[in-house]
Amino acid sequence: MALVGIDLGTTNSLISVFTDDGPQLIKNGVGAFLTPSVVGVNDTGDIIVGDAAKYRLVTHPDKTVARFKRAMGTAKTHKVGKKDYKAEELSALVLRALKADAEAELGVPVESAIISVPAYFNDIQRKATYAAGKMAGLKVERLINEPTAAALAYGLNTKDDENTFLVIDLGGGTFDVSILEIFDGVMEVRSSAGDAFLGGEDFTTAVEDNFLEQLGKTRDKVKPKELGRLRDLANKAKLGLSEKPDITVKYLDGTKEVELTLTREKFEKLTEKLQSRMRMPLQRAISDAGLRSSDIERIILVGGATRMPVIRAMVTRLLKKFPEHSLDPDEVIALGTGVQAGLLARHEALEDIVMTDVCPFTLGTDIAREVGPNQYESGYFQPIIERNTVIPASRVVRNSTIRPGQDHVSISVYQGESPRVEDNVPLGDLKVWFPKEKDKHQDFDIRFTYDVSGVLEVLVTVISTGKTEQLILEGNPGSLSQADIAKRLKELDKLKIHPKDVAENAAIINRLKAAYENHLGDIRNAIEHNLVQFEAVLAKQNDTDIKLARESVIKFLDDLDAMDVF
Repeated sequence: MALVGIDLGTTNSLISVFTDDGPQLIKNGVGAFLTPSVVGVNDTGDIIVGDAAKYRLVTHPDKTVARFKRAMGTAKTHKVGKKDYKAEELSALVLRALKADAEAELGVPVESAIISVPAYFNDIQRKATYAAGKMAGLKVERLINEPTAAALAYGLNTKDDENTFLVIDLGGGTFDVSILEIFDGVMEVRSSAGDAFLGGEDFTTAVEDNFLEQLGKTRDKVKPKELGRLRDLANKAKLGLSEKPDITVKYLDGTKEVELTLTREKFEKLTEKLQSRMRMPLQRAISDAGLRSSDIERIILVGGATRMPVIRAMVTRLLKKFPEHSLDPDEVIALGTGVQAGLLARHEALEDIVMTDVCPFTLGTDIAREVGPNQYESGYFQPIIERNTVIPASRVVRNSTIRPGQDHVSISVYQGESPRVEDNVPLGDLKVWFPKEKDKHQDFDIRFTYDVSGVLEVLVTVISTGKTEQLILEGNPGSLSQADIAKRLKELDKLKIHPKDVAENAAIINRLKAAYENHLGDIRNAIEHNLVQFEAVLAKQNDTDIKLARESVIKFLDDLDAMDVF
């Protein structure tokens, strides 16, 4: 039996295996390494995957689906022919095709895999990926963050050097950033950040929108088949601009042939907002690693979308250093998953390499904060293991009951970066009971222990009795039920905005929340303090106090903004 590494991508997927000669990519049935992440049905109703399905995207858009990775872990379905599929079901079909290709190439059963995921996939999305693997007949031994996998592929050749890497991974549907250090054969992830809804497909959409504008059409008025042809041309134009400064494509509009033109300069302008969205994850990763941009020694570009000259120019301009792309950006993540498979199998060629990773999201509980004398407001987030903590990790915090004589607490576990738990992802709940002592507050410790396989152990110990309650949250429990997913999506639709009608106050609240997400430790605590105090002042509805508090918070935030890593 073989253990393989898989890059399950938005646009293309690949599979690899670690051999005595290092990681090796495995070709699919048509002799290529890249298998398009496209699923469809043919004219007889049979499922087709990969190139066979990709060729029908334009001609049979109602029977073919692509770019479904972004819907992993959600209730969204995609119609393929007469049947609706969830993203994890479609992903399972792609994984099953890769598994069959590997078994044909290796001549042995393939039952276990390492699968790469965007660094910024949350717990729900990761569980959906595990579920896809299970449906494909694979035991998913571990998920590996995509930039980490890329760094493994690069680091294998430089394991005797000491370097600080910044890996920029812009794939078809996701954008990730990781910072790693290599020293004495140890590859340590320092930080990760990203945007799970930003990728090369968005740049294609920008071109498609421009072509629609040139044609004088609106998206809702164009038939799916025509829109498919236009998107195909938009993608070809985007790729063509990587080779030359301008490009012209021909679109058959009814019986009339129309020339659509695009220049690099125009493309750069069309994608300005997309480029600006890349800045925040870059800044967050550098800041979380405790570095400045000048501390970065190497910049590695991975993901097919990094071939765009506009991306390479933007990265060079922002970080003042030329990025590297010596390995094929489409293949490097898959090669890295192969290295991780070798590490897990304890291959002798990798005996002198140690790999560490980090927790991509902050893990914590809900907590009530004091907002006035004997006044408490629930729903605040208490971080316990902060994002980018090296794992495995164990952290403990001590809490106390709000009221004397309180006989129990209900503890909810969350994942995310918002100061309010309603904006984060709920993971589980635990109830803890105390002795009935009416004149006493009860102290209790909450300990989180998180390992590389995604298992989170929550231990709550009552100090007065030593009694402990345990909650285990597995990284690989199987797919969330349809009901659970629907419930979570409904909750996300109700993301709470502070109930104040004054726009400038709401803007400050949102600015504080954004600042909280982008900092850690003492600075994060200071931001939360400002948030709690400002909300308390707003609750009293005294215009004079609100004005003074607003001026104080604005000064605090302006000073914070001045602390720029670039």
